[in-house]
Amino acid sequence: MQMDMYLETQFSVFLINKPGILANTLNELGREKVNIIAMTMMDSVEHGVLRLTTTRHDDTRRILSRLNVPVNETDVLCVTISNKAGALADIASKLSTSHININYAYCTAGARGGRTTAVLKVADIKKAMKVLQGGETKSKTIAARKPVRPKPRQRSR
Repeated sequence: MQMDMYLETQFSVFLINKPGILANTLNELGREKVNIIAMTMMDSVEHGVLRLTTTRHDDTRRILSRLNVPVNETDVLCVTISNKAGALADIASKLSTSHININYAYCTAGARGGRTTAVLKVADIKKAMKVLQGGETKSKTIAARKPVRPKPRQRSR
């Protein structure tokens, strides 16, 4: 089965965790007609981390620079999957069989019965693409580990 997948630039934007900051950032992108492909927002006590992929990278960089917010860029793997139960689990299982760790993942909100995009941050993108295209199969079986027995307790005298 051939999957539609591609590399994408993801922007991780560190925002102050206050009302209106996210809205302002999204409004600026919208005003300049930058379409968001996928996004997720996580919070901590002091700041939020907005991770997003967009249709226009240069414009996104310029807008975020103008907003004077800290930004990191990284490559992520985007995989088009069916919007159905278990679709992302299948991807995760294939990658885990080849010992490829998924650091984090999020999906677009696809239409019912339609398609959606999974965004995956993986340790080795090229290997992950090869595995998901069926170019690499697991040839070794994982050796069963022997159970670890607790050491006997030493008696105190």
